[in-house]
Amino acid sequence: MAELATIARPYADALYKASVAAGTADWGGVLAWVDELAAIAADPQLSQLADNPKVTLDQVFNIMTGVVRSPLPDVAKNFLRTVLENGRLSALPEVAAQFRALVNQRNGLSDAIVYSAFPLDAAALSDLGASLEKRFGRKLNLSTQVDESLIGGVRVVVGDEVLDTSVKARLEQMKAALTA
Repeated sequence: MAELATIARPYADALYKASVAAGTADWGGVLAWVDELAAIAADPQLSQLADNPKVTLDQVFNIMTGVVRSPLPDVAKNFLRTVLENGRLSALPEVAAQFRALVNQRNGLSDAIVYSAFPLDAAALSDLGASLEKRFGRKLNLSTQVDESLIGGVRVVVGDEVLDTSVKARLEQMKAALTA
C-alpha cells in the first residue's frame, strides 16, 4: 500500500497547487468532484474496461465524465486526462485521500470517524462534535458509521488517534484486569 501512496502523492500535490493557483474559494466543490472521480475509478468494472487494450483513453475519459453528476470544471478534466495518460487510474482513490488531507491541513481541520452501536441523531452528533473538538484541539469533519459490536458508547478515530469509550472496550479492559 505504501507504493500506491507514493504514486498518488505527486498527483495530490499538483492538484492542490493548481487549485491554490486558480484561487479556489470553494474547496468543498473541488473535494466533491475529486471524491466522485475517485469513487468512479474504484469501480472494478471501470478498471477492467480501462485495462482493455481495445479501449482508448478517450473512451475511458468520456465514460468517466459522462457518469459524474455535475459538469466537471476544466481543471478536473485536465487532471483526469493526466491521470489516465499516465496509467494511474487505480491510484485515484489514494490521490483523493491525500488531496483531502492537504485541504484539511490548509483549513485546520481533521477528518473524524465516529463508530457508534446505534445511529446518532443530528443533535447528539453536534454535541459530540463540540466535545471532540475540545478534546482533540482542532475542528473536525465528522462522519458516522454504525458498529453494533460496540454494544454501546462510541469509538472515534481522528487520523492515527483513537478515543474508545465503547462498552466493548470497557469489557475488554475489565477482562484484562481480571486475568492479570
